[in-house]
Amino acid sequence: DVQLVESGGGSVQAGGSLRLSCVGAELTLRGYCVGWFRQAPGKEREGIARIMTDESTWYGDSVKGRFTISRDNAKNSLDLQMNNLKPEDTGMYYCAADVRSSCRKVVEGTPHWWGQGTQVTVS
Repeated sequence: DVQLVESGGGSVQAGGSLRLSCVGAELTLRGYCVGWFRQAPGKEREGIARIMTDESTWYGDSVKGRFTISRDNAKNSLDLQMNNLKPEDTGMYYCAADVRSSCRKVVEGTPHWWGQGTQVTVS
């Protein structure tokens, strides 16, 4: 089965930066639509950034201009650079993926494969 493993979460002060990474085990992420989602305490999970198979990107309004999503094909990873972090960015961050024919599921927030999540806390 596809495995996605996130890393890079932690605690940071407001205005700081973190870089999250998601590695695909036995999966070449380049061929998939991939995205980052987060769930804040007491809130529903939301999509915040994604890369489609044509390498087009999308960002949620709450992170636009502060977060950057990218693929590192050499590392087979999906990264999320988060700058100017705010307390409202606190939450569990998940990477997720689906095959080309099901990319709409990444858009809809229901992709097939999910990582276990990494916690980000901004104070």
